[in-house]
Amino acid sequence: MTNIETKHCVPCSGAAIPMTADQLREHLSTIPGWNVAEEGKVKRLVKTFTFPDFNEAMEFSCKVWKLAEAEGHHPAILTEWGKTTISWWTHEIDGVHLNDIIMAAKTDRL
Repeated sequence: MTNIETKHCVPCSGAAIPMTADQLREHLSTIPGWNVAEEGKVKRLVKTFTFPDFNEAMEFSCKVWKLAEAEGHHPAILTEWGKTTISWWTHEIDGVHLNDIIMAAKTDRL
């Protein structure tokens, strides 16, 4: 699981399943600061990034948007004064997939 951020997202088929709790725990060690949160019974990877002002938070949000477009995988982005919260999960399977781990690692490198 080294250099996870160098991998790319692959489209999920209907046969894909969310990661188990053990798989999530193992992969979380590669993306420090990311947590698993559950919203409406759907697990997501969530991290809040802090900035000195709204402009920098918005610039970061735009970088995440461009990354998402390039990979064809899109998060929830909440931009507020001085912070941006990113949530990655795979809509197709209502849970966390390897694609989300990859995108969390790529987000950290922005």
